[in-house]
Amino acid sequence: MIHKLFTSPLHLVVKVGEQVKEEVDKEFYDLDQIQKKLIHLQMMYELEEVSEEVYKAQESELLARYEMAKKREMEQWEELTKR
Repeated sequence: MIHKLFTSPLHLVVKVGEQVKEEVDKEFYDLDQIQKKLIHLQMMYELEEVSEEVYKAQESELLARYEMAKKREMEQWEELTKR
């Protein structure tokens, strides 16, 4: 009983941390989200709402995220097909 009293808050913190990580990963690695952000960035650039310097920096970051997300997707697919 006392053991549960002391470890219960710790388990709750771990559970919340895992959920936060899942949400962050979903946002960071979601290919559709990244594509939408790239399109939005392109439109902002074409409407001259962002400078070329800002555009290139953000585009570079988004393309790197896209590449990581695609690689992660392929690794997950390979892992699933091995079973």
